[in-house]
Amino acid sequence: MVKRALVAAAVGVIGLVPGAMPALAQQTPEPSGTEYAPTMLVLDASGSMLAADPSGGTKMDAAKNAVRSFVTAAPDTAKVGLTAYGTGTGNTDAEKTAGCQDVKILHPADTIDKPALTTATDQIVPRGYTPIGTSLKAAAAALPQAGPRSIVLVSDGLDTCAPPDPCDVARELSAQGNEIVVHAIGFGVDDPSRAQLTCIAQSTGGTYTDAADGKTLEQVLPRVSAAALRTYAATGAPITGTPEYRDAPVATPGQYVDVLEPKKERYYAVDVPEGATAYFSGTVSFPRVYGTEHSNNQLDTRVYGAGGKDCNAYEFDASTGSSDGVALTVGSVWAGAAEPETGSADECKGGGRYYFTLKWATAAADAPAQLPLEVSVGLEPGVDDPGPPAEPTRVTFTEPTGAPAPVVGGGSFNVAAELSGSGRYSDTLQRGEYVFYRVKLDWGQGLAYRVRFGESPLRGVDNLSNVWTTLYTPYRVKLDSDFSSYNGTENIVPANDPAIATVPIRYANRENSDGDIANQALPGWYYIAVKLSPTLNGERTVGPVPIELEVDVTGAPEPGPRYRDSTGDESVFGNDGKSRSVEDDTAQVPGPSEQDGVSPLIWAAIAAGVVVVAGAVVAAVLSIRRTRR
Repeated sequence: MVKRALVAAAVGVIGLVPGAMPALAQQTPEPSGTEYAPTMLVLDASGSMLAADPSGGTKMDAAKNAVRSFVTAAPDTAKVGLTAYGTGTGNTDAEKTAGCQDVKILHPADTIDKPALTTATDQIVPRGYTPIGTSLKAAAAALPQAGPRSIVLVSDGLDTCAPPDPCDVARELSAQGNEIVVHAIGFGVDDPSRAQLTCIAQSTGGTYTDAADGKTLEQVLPRVSAAALRTYAATGAPITGTPEYRDAPVATPGQYVDVLEPKKERYYAVDVPEGATAYFSGTVSFPRVYGTEHSNNQLDTRVYGAGGKDCNAYEFDASTGSSDGVALTVGSVWAGAAEPETGSADECKGGGRYYFTLKWATAAADAPAQLPLEVSVGLEPGVDDPGPPAEPTRVTFTEPTGAPAPVVGGGSFNVAAELSGSGRYSDTLQRGEYVFYRVKLDWGQGLAYRVRFGESPLRGVDNLSNVWTTLYTPYRVKLDSDFSSYNGTENIVPANDPAIATVPIRYANRENSDGDIANQALPGWYYIAVKLSPTLNGERTVGPVPIELEVDVTGAPEPGPRYRDSTGDESVFGNDGKSRSVEDDTAQVPGPSEQDGVSPLIWAAIAAGVVVVAGAVVAAVLSIRRTRR
């Protein structure tokens, strides 16, 4: 496994730009054939939105600015509507009955009319109650009644009108088979509000994102809304890990969502067939907290065998700068089922039921009382023939040609934008954003890429940011990363190498003594993360930055291993990288017997992250991962 210690700080050199770089091409128009999920923005216009925002003005002013930013950048063929609650009454006791029905569809979710949406937004006056449950019902009713649909909810607090309870409403939408995904944004919320909004999002397979202040909301809302327009798949099935292994829910391969609290261990059971390899991982994303220099958090995972036997497999991911919005991801590649049993004491060898735990082991003083957790499970059958020999040489990068294709990076692994092979891809990032893309690799193929940050108008030390890119495996292990400085002059990351590159993906790579190569032994979705930090002085409103991803997928697909299970080649990637459906009720089936049935040999691509995360320029962020067997 990989052992890393990375310290990122501001680079005191301005404009470190490799020579002879061509100018970044302008973003091309959105393809005319692109289809979008009709999306309804639901804005909180309760009386509490009149409160002052830490970044200036009121919360409502900030919300309006965020909507304007999204509307301006939205594709012309997108279908976007606007709903608000709290505009028609005050918030006195005498007005509660009327206030709890005060939900207005201000604009239908038709092909976007940017002037009309902006006008409707500008006319919102916050006054009343917070009927979140009722607003979700109204928004769902106002969307088309068939096909993929999205709701993006922005709220600064709890529902003040239940019943209906908003979580129950979200569960009803999911239970009815509606293809509605709710993404929730908590705008300066407390822990109870965060828990409620997280429940709403997770119940429909959506994402929850924290926005501590108006400046953050102005970044978060456009990104979450853009992802909602494009992303139709749910992010995972609800699951509830248990404090003891005996009651742990049995998780078949797929993507799940849970909630994690500090210092409390959660158990999940996985039936691993004889000879198979299990992939288990969890991701927690932390909200950005301003004015905090040090925020230490750590996420642990362990593996237990029959009878709760400790298998001495432990990994963790930690950060000293979680307040910058980092995402902690910890994963375990468990091959114990491929080791033959030699006696009655071999609780951690051979096929059977294994227990994986996740624990928020170290929690900072400024950490929330709970955070959304994404859990991912994969199973790969054993092999009779591993296929071609390991290949330790990284692939060579060839710069792609042609016009760049526009994409919208997602705010987490789950909503990562798909890059369809070799080519150039363009996007636009705001300061403080951390976004994700994904590239599919088959057996024998390799990936090489670099990120070009285009010119922006402002220059100088006051506009200095650090820029970073990281490459992840299908099970979210970090393979490689690089960073540099950016001050508005065109720059490329990596700065000192032609590209970040993998070796050709082969099953036998896992036997290599180099942990980085050993982790390149599974085809599927490889994830590219790109970060553009706030500027040196923390200012994040200095204008967007165009970026271009130059991607080179090398090699023709080759035969892989011969799995013992005849359907292994197909079932390992049966879901094509998509998350499991929240309608699949197998996620919550507990099973006390360690010998009961074996999970289907299906791989669901592992992806996580709940929020758009941001990185600091000056504060050093220590990111550590350790593994022991």
